[in-house]
Amino acid sequence: MEIKILVEKDNVLLKRKEVVFQVNHNQTGSTPPRLEVKNALAGILKKDANLIFIKKLETKTGTHTAIGVANVYDSFEQAKRIEPEYIINRNIPPEKPKEEWKE
Repeated sequence: MEIKILVEKDNVLLKRKEVVFQVNHNQTGSTPPRLEVKNALAGILKKDANLIFIKKLETKTGTHTAIGVANVYDSFEQAKRIEPEYIINRNIPPEKPKEEWKE
């Protein structure tokens, strides 16, 4: 999976950086999971993955290229004020299910 930053714009009013990126996923075939892309994007931008919120990740039909839009915040509190709840929930890693002890 290769990620290329297409557009990077600072939004001073909302205290965030808006990023448009391209994901090449020839190796996997299908669109990579949002959390995997988020962690790779965090490495490229040198930011904490918890401060990156991917709003959109869409693969173009017939290709192995996805275009995504993400917002990178300075603090989680600022993100909670601005981002809709469903976007925040999409970008939080799922909790592992608790396994019940079988005796």
